[in-house]
Amino acid sequence: MIHRWRVLVILLVLVLTLAYALPNIPILGTALAPILPDSRVNLGLDLKGGIHLTLGVEVDKAVSNSLAITGQDLRREGQEKKIAVLRPRVVGGTTLEFLVPRASDEEPLKELVAKRFPQLVLDDPQRGEAGQLRYMAHLAPEEIKRIEDLAMDQALRTIRNRIDQFGVAEPDIRKQADNRIQVQLPGISDPRRAVQLLGQTAHLEFHLVRDDVDPTKPVLPAGVIALPLLEKDPGRQEQSNQLIAVERDAMLTGEDVSDARPAFDQMNQAYVTLNFNSRGADIFERVTAENVNRRMAIVLDGKVYSAPVIRERIGGGRASISGNFTTAEAQDLAIVLRAGSLPAPVTVLEERTVGPSLGQESIDSGIMAGLVGAATVMIFMAVYYGMSGVIADVILCFTLLIILAGMSAFGATLTLPGIAGIVLTIGMAVDANVLIYERIREELRRGFSPLAAVKAGFDAASVAIIDSNLTTIITAVILYQFGTGPVRGFAVTLTLGIVGSMFTAVFVSRVIFEYIARARGSKGLSI
Repeated sequence: MIHRWRVLVILLVLVLTLAYALPNIPILGTALAPILPDSRVNLGLDLKGGIHLTLGVEVDKAVSNSLAITGQDLRREGQEKKIAVLRPRVVGGTTLEFLVPRASDEEPLKELVAKRFPQLVLDDPQRGEAGQLRYMAHLAPEEIKRIEDLAMDQALRTIRNRIDQFGVAEPDIRKQADNRIQVQLPGISDPRRAVQLLGQTAHLEFHLVRDDVDPTKPVLPAGVIALPLLEKDPGRQEQSNQLIAVERDAMLTGEDVSDARPAFDQMNQAYVTLNFNSRGADIFERVTAENVNRRMAIVLDGKVYSAPVIRERIGGGRASISGNFTTAEAQDLAIVLRAGSLPAPVTVLEERTVGPSLGQESIDSGIMAGLVGAATVMIFMAVYYGMSGVIADVILCFTLLIILAGMSAFGATLTLPGIAGIVLTIGMAVDANVLIYERIREELRRGFSPLAAVKAGFDAASVAIIDSNLTTIITAVILYQFGTGPVRGFAVTLTLGIVGSMFTAVFVSRVIFEYIARARGSKGLSI
């Protein structure tokens, strides 16, 4: 007697398979949309078209930025401890230089650094004639490694946040060797805007302007730099013909920005509003209170967007950035600031665009290959094994439905190598049936009854089928873990195909053959 629980399991799997597979069929999926799960197979870059980018992260800049922030924090905490730390600046990107005017502060400074800045390594100070101390400090090697790893992780997370807010479905973003990040954006309609959005560092800084310094002079005073003042011509092209002198050290950075939104002024001109976190709000209020009637430059990626005069102390943790933005520019700037500033500059090392027509050609070729392969296998099975071969063909269709439903349920992305995995699965799916059928033939030649031959054939072949398929699944898991997007697509379809074929060949086929063997009795099997 056939176990009823086996039939119930098969029916349950069949219902779930149809529920997740039918949404991918254009006509049926649309008609049954209200009652079917809202999940479809997503097409990858090579099938849907889109853009492929390889980005390089300049982690050295992240180390330099961290060192500069450490210098500012050291000066601020030194003031609280009555230790004068003057003109901290980064030299060569790896060394922090600063002055301590009183020799008596040498030991208190060492205690402060040891307690609050253990990541800093102080060299022996150079002593001046007036007793001042010039220090050179650098980060410990383990701290540099930590910053570089953190910069890569933060860059990956920031890029992912920007893409999510940009509205790209199923992006593929992953780290690669040599401080690189691979980004695949299927179905994107504006590649140029996407490149600008991802590559924009959005490193926001607030600097005090030095109106007493001529920025065009070849040599500027210590601690002063000249930055381009960004303007736009009537054609909305950026121009930076003018320079403005600002203090090298930033008073505040975009790391303290908690929110950013596009807005419009009374003239309907777009700008970006900023909200600082509690730390940023305190610093911004203190800086504006101490520098009333001075100009503060708002610097984004090394360009001064505006330099308004501080009229009064500004509390509440709010500021704004204006610069003749279009609505799209203000929206994109708000996205990158809200999603987080990249910790280091990012450059586009490779850009490759795949057109939708090429993707459609790949889909057509893959479907044709699958149809030809499936038709050839089905004809062979029906001719060689008779009615049992027809059953194997039905089981093969069930296996393909399981692959389609599995990809829909897990939100997997179908790529061109994924189609190759499905075509390969078509051949592998009937391999288990061949092993079982040959075993059943052997048992029939020994004189076993049809039912006994079916049971013996399935029992003998199942162990070999499971063992061989498990080794293939292990390989597919390794491919998925260490492979890139296309390789992972192949691994996903291959794994789903193997799991589906094991279920249909070992479990479903057995129920069908045992039922037929009991029904036909001594008449035998068409095998």
